[in-house]
Amino acid sequence: MLTKMNRKRGEKGFTLIELMIVIAIIGILAAIAIPQFSAYRARGYDASANADAKNFYTAAQLFFSDDSTATVDATGSNLTGFSASPGVTVAVSDGTIGGLAATFVHSSGNTTYSLDKDGNIS
Repeated sequence: MLTKMNRKRGEKGFTLIELMIVIAIIGILAAIAIPQFSAYRARGYDASANADAKNFYTAAQLFFSDDSTATVDATGSNLTGFSASPGVTVAVSDGTIGGLAATFVHSSGNTTYSLDKDGNIS
């Protein structure tokens, strides 16, 4: 019986205080990381909408090179080689060669991008 008690006293391990400190540190790191992760995701969604605007302009120029009197439809679905990324909404307000104008926004993003006839994205 005494040998069992002596062995328990000599065992090494973490105390409850040490474990609570580790959990608190993990909680602090998570509190810092989660908002940053959300901001990274929003920037990624915005980058997707911006890339779609660039690709749309390139596809529209190809479309107009075939027929300069043609008109891009309201979503740009008649453009060969262009399809919007998942979650990105495309709205074409003017689909002619002389006044091409469209907006791009991701459903989870924070920014709406506007495209003009010269390819400028704002």
